[in-house]
Amino acid sequence: MRIIDPHVHIWTQSPAYPFSPEEKNPPSSEASVEMLLDLMRANGVDRTVIVQSIHYRWDNRYVAHALRTYPGVFMGVCRVNPLDPAAPDHLSQRVTEDGFHGVRLSPGVDAASDWFTGPLMEPLFARAEALGVPMLILTKPPRLPDLARHLERHPGLDVCIDHMADCALDRPDHLALLLDLARYPRVYVKVSHTWGLSSQAFPWRDAHDQVKRVYQAFGGQRIMWGTDWPVSLQHTTYDKTLAVVRDEMDLFAPEDREWVLGRTALRLWPFP
Repeated sequence: MRIIDPHVHIWTQSPAYPFSPEEKNPPSSEASVEMLLDLMRANGVDRTVIVQSIHYRWDNRYVAHALRTYPGVFMGVCRVNPLDPAAPDHLSQRVTEDGFHGVRLSPGVDAASDWFTGPLMEPLFARAEALGVPMLILTKPPRLPDLARHLERHPGLDVCIDHMADCALDRPDHLALLLDLARYPRVYVKVSHTWGLSSQAFPWRDAHDQVKRVYQAFGGQRIMWGTDWPVSLQHTTYDKTLAVVRDEMDLFAPEDREWVLGRTALRLWPFP
């Protein structure tokens, strides 16, 4: 079974890759690509998708460095400034010049993120669709109806909802907003962050029913795991973020577990 981790971040304390001046609380730890490689080898993870860290904002150079240094091992998802009218062209540059395969947007649910419904979004969604790269959405459930309106206009775009939109376990109304997106055949969901949603210790069993609901709605071929390393280290270890899906969740059919652990990610990130 080929294990693909579709969601990690990397950063380094090297002065060659400074954090964004906008970053008020930059990390003091190291989360280098070499540290990630060691974890992959130790846990049998074959390939990994690196998602640009918000600590760097729109400076994607460190992920680009990882893609160049370890070709074939990683794919990268970039960030572009959604408030910049040139964002579609910046996305094209990251894809064609640096080899990125995807873009991430992180709209909040307050008025400060109403750019997600503004005029700058249509060209960016259209460009991602034309480039054939997936769009990752990090948001909370109240913003999902706005996403649905974009999906109606871009049926050829692959979209992945990160971390089940962090639907709280006691908000079935929020989960319903996520499950409603299953009607769009190119929407995928990462069933990650059970460690953050749960009020229990590993294996976070109180969150398994929510994963089951998402699985029943989307099917095994449209859901995937993900470590969210090193963010997950605030709650758990890299190996447990894998073990919970591989060994502890008894809700997947055997053939679907292969999709969740790797084959679904390969639909969006076709590693060689």
